[in-house]
Amino acid sequence: MRIHPFQGLVPTPAAAPEVACVPYDVVNAAEAAALAAGRPHSLLRVDRAEIDLPAGTNPYSDAVYAKARENLLALQRAGVLVRETEPCLYVYQQQMGSHVQRGLVAGCHVDDYDAELIKKHEKTRKDKEDDRTKLIDTLSADTGPVFLTYRDNAAVTALVNAKTKEKPLHDFTAPDGIRHTMWRIAGGAEWVKSFGAVPVTYIADGHHRAASAARVARLRRERNPQHTGAEDYNWFLCVLFPASELKILPYNRLIVDLNGLSPADFLAKVKALFGLQENAAPSPAAVGQVSMYLGGKWYGLRCVAEASADPVSRLDVSVLQDKLLAPVLGIEDVRTSKRIDFVGGIRGTPELVKRVDAEGGVAFSMYPVTLAQLMDIADAGQIMPPKSTWFEPKLRSGLVVHTF
Repeated sequence: MRIHPFQGLVPTPAAAPEVACVPYDVVNAAEAAALAAGRPHSLLRVDRAEIDLPAGTNPYSDAVYAKARENLLALQRAGVLVRETEPCLYVYQQQMGSHVQRGLVAGCHVDDYDAELIKKHEKTRKDKEDDRTKLIDTLSADTGPVFLTYRDNAAVTALVNAKTKEKPLHDFTAPDGIRHTMWRIAGGAEWVKSFGAVPVTYIADGHHRAASAARVARLRRERNPQHTGAEDYNWFLCVLFPASELKILPYNRLIVDLNGLSPADFLAKVKALFGLQENAAPSPAAVGQVSMYLGGKWYGLRCVAEASADPVSRLDVSVLQDKLLAPVLGIEDVRTSKRIDFVGGIRGTPELVKRVDAEGGVAFSMYPVTLAQLMDIADAGQIMPPKSTWFEPKLRSGLVVHTF
């Protein structure tokens, strides 16, 4: 894999806690406005610039992209974001409770993305991809990093271990309790060489950002008659984490009704399909197990795929969908059905209990998809079912901005 040191924009140490923000796509406009309230230098005012325009402004209007550019330039004029004096890489560490993950911030090449050396496991939506393409092109900048993972490499890990013993560039704890620490790597030739031994990487989160960056690169190449391949628009902002350090949480399912079945009839069908253990733990303990909440009680289901199943069909969410949600509960398309909701694992199983007790229906607590399963699916060129993985903690945008 190629990685690229770049001469980007970074916040001053004093400004970093205010500038850094959650990814644009984990909050709606109202939530973004609330997070940015009283924080004039939050990068949410670039990534979600509609919060600085009149209520009801179309988030895809030209005014929003123009405001985003205005706000990014204002951060530079105010000395909040400053240009590095030389090309750099960075080590970015996140700590959530006892969990620590350390990634390398670098530019990755759009040709590697197009050549499937940066592997995908999700489809993108055209409207979301169009939005980020226009934003990146308008800003001439990547503000939000793509979250990549790779199979551990001992040489890269050794470099990270040594770097994190030095004094950091940034070190702060965000309001949600996540600690963010970053170290600057000037030049980074040794890192580039070591990472060259990593054969492929995998998108954990940020499929739309990656696809949009590749589209912008193609646009810039078409517009530039003197294109050489050395331009910075050929690279996009990524953070690359070793797989052993990542934490995937489950993405749980909640169905609003029993598709006309009585609880007793529904339980009978579930028992025939999966077996049924009463008074099960709310969180399943292993792949192939699902916990179900119905009528004030938790049940355990044995959710095992056929031995001959392909990597996608082996997932617990696929087995549950194919054997129960579609044929019994009538959830044919989870992308469009209004009768299913998805609850990220960060909210815990009490949220499932609360929702079912208040609204009825049934909830399914899933065991997290593993990194090995994700990589197997990407290696096979397949696409994961919607809402299969929830990575936590989320990367912060704004700790470094890649410009071109």
